[in-house]
Amino acid sequence: MADINVSVAPDRLTALEGEARGRASDAPAWDLIELLFFAYRDFVSDPDGVLANLGFGRAHHRVLHFVNRNPGMKVAELLHILKITKQSLGRVLKQLVDEGYITQQEGANDRRQRLLYATAKGEQLALQLASLQTSRIACALASLGPNAHAAARDFLLAMIDAKDRDRVLRFVDKGERSRRPRG
Repeated sequence: MADINVSVAPDRLTALEGEARGRASDAPAWDLIELLFFAYRDFVSDPDGVLANLGFGRAHHRVLHFVNRNPGMKVAELLHILKITKQSLGRVLKQLVDEGYITQQEGANDRRQRLLYATAKGEQLALQLASLQTSRIACALASLGPNAHAAARDFLLAMIDAKDRDRVLRFVDKGERSRRPRG
C-alpha cells in the first residue's frame, strides 16, 4: 500500500462541520449510518476468524494492534486510546502476555510504569490481521479510482471529534514513522 500522508486543512474541516450543522435538522442519514455498521462488520470479520481459532476476540485485536504499532506504549496510553476500563484491559492483556504475544517491562525512570511490546509472535499475528484488513481496504479503494485513499482518510478524520483530530493524526503518523525501515 502506498505511503501517503494527507490531512484535511483545519479551515476546510471547520467549514464542512458548519455545513453539516446547518443540515442537522434534516432527516437522519440512515443510509450512511447503516453502511458504516455493515462496513465495520465486514472489516472485522476477516480477522475475527483467525482470532476465534486462538480463543481471542476483537478486544485482543485492538490491544495487539496498538501495542504492535507503538512499541513501549504505556498501559495508561492504551487505556486512553481504547476508552475501556482498567479491569477490561487487564483481562485481555493478561491473556496476550500469558500466551506470548505481548511483553511488559518496567519503565526506565518509573518502575511503576508498565511499557508494552509485541513479541515476534505478536508482531506476526498483528501483521496477519492487518494484511487481511489491508486487502479489503485496497479492493474498496481500487474500485473508487484515483485519490480514494485521501478521500477516505479525510472522511474518517472528519468523523473523529474535532478536539481529538490533531492528537489522533500525530498518533497515526507516529505509528507510521516507527514502522518505516531505517535507511
